[in-house]
Amino acid sequence: MSLYTAVATATGRDGRAFSSDGKLDVGLALQKELGGTGDGINPEQLFAAGYAACFATSMQLVALEKQIDVSGMSVTAEVGLVPNGQGGFQLEVTLRTKLPENLSRNIGRELIEATHQVCPYSNATRGNIPVELLVE
Repeated sequence: MSLYTAVATATGRDGRAFSSDGKLDVGLALQKELGGTGDGINPEQLFAAGYAACFATSMQLVALEKQIDVSGMSVTAEVGLVPNGQGGFQLEVTLRTKLPENLSRNIGRELIEATHQVCPYSNATRGNIPVELLVE
């Protein structure tokens, strides 16, 4: 049984995306790099924002459990759209996590690896697309 279900509808890369509750309603546009105008949001940006937010929240929960202070941390997701060699495309992700300066690099790396095991986006993408985890 699902704890929460988000519902969104889209009309394509040159259209709109909107949530069933009306809280999300954005104009979409094909990226300039793909021949579009680039005048709107694209699906990769939406995915990057969702993944970054989910990973950051998951890290806060893992850090709380491990009694690690991650105040001021942030996660930046870079979502690339790359040809898959079969006429289509696939995604690749780099997650750049900025941790507090007083946190050792080893502890930070362990925290990021543990977060990658519990984050719903990480669990959904594991084995499907490459995800690189970086500590900054």
